[in-house]
Amino acid sequence: MKNKDIGIDLGTANILIYVKGEGIVLSEPSVVAIDKESGKVLAIGQKAHEMIGRTPGSVLAIKPLKDGVIADFDKTEIMLDYFIKKIKGKTLFSRPRILICCPSNITQVEKNAIREVAERTGAKRVYVEEEPKVAAVGAGLEIGMPSGNMVIDIGGGTTDIAVLSLDGIVYSESIKVAGNTFDVDIIKYVKNKYKLLIGEVTAEQVKIKIGTVLDDVKSKSMKVRGRDLITGLPKTINITSEEVKEAIKDSVQMIIHSTKTVLEKIEPEISADIIDKGIVLTGGGALLEGLDKLIEKEIKVPVKIAKSPITCVAEGTGIILENLA
Repeated sequence: MKNKDIGIDLGTANILIYVKGEGIVLSEPSVVAIDKESGKVLAIGQKAHEMIGRTPGSVLAIKPLKDGVIADFDKTEIMLDYFIKKIKGKTLFSRPRILICCPSNITQVEKNAIREVAERTGAKRVYVEEEPKVAAVGAGLEIGMPSGNMVIDIGGGTTDIAVLSLDGIVYSESIKVAGNTFDVDIIKYVKNKYKLLIGEVTAEQVKIKIGTVLDDVKSKSMKVRGRDLITGLPKTINITSEEVKEAIKDSVQMIIHSTKTVLEKIEPEISADIIDKGIVLTGGGALLEGLDKLIEKEIKVPVKIAKSPITCVAEGTGIILENLA
């Protein structure tokens, strides 16, 4: 058995694992299903995700990561151990070196918790790197030069906004407004307007299929099923892209406001570099229709979406692992 380096994008919504020399070998939801009474783990990853909102009272589908950090230490360790063993079955290697990503602006205690979880899965050595930096590397930005680069990484639990230069973060903000927040916004909107209760899986599908932040787009709609809060019976409604835009507008404005805050805190020379190069959007949230155009319109700086926004962080770990020395 040979040692192989692995990179882990430990996301609130999804976990992606990169194996050096092989690329991304695993992408699964960060969900664990447990038996409430015995505490026994019943399913992990995709199988557990399919149970969300559909389990009997005795089964609990939980997300052990909240806002990009570990909320349930034991379940995170079980989940990570399961995924590493799963890829070990496909790729023969013993104790790997692990590069694991965390949001910027988390405490040292939270960083240590992430490192400890990775160490307990049998890693030879663990490196913890900040997510926006790794996302920038994965997006192909030349962050090693004495020139400013800016990235907005919109994940499931957090949005990391960072300015980078000379392989380091010049200034960053991390806010707990991201993809999961949009889902909650949609659930609240449907509940208030239609008195209909929908689940988070349904809300996520609405966001992906018809979510937009633009005014001048062709209206799309989709059927949404849930429980009528007045009669208690199942009910179907039609929701439009305009309604989704209305539901998530405050959360989107919070991301734009934080982007402006970061730009206000940096040196004028770096600002000039960013105007020249533009801002790069990464993470699943970057795929929200029109978000790049809206940010560009609001802050008057060019904005582009990374080539593969969802896998940027995992691909970034791969590039960093190739150059660990």
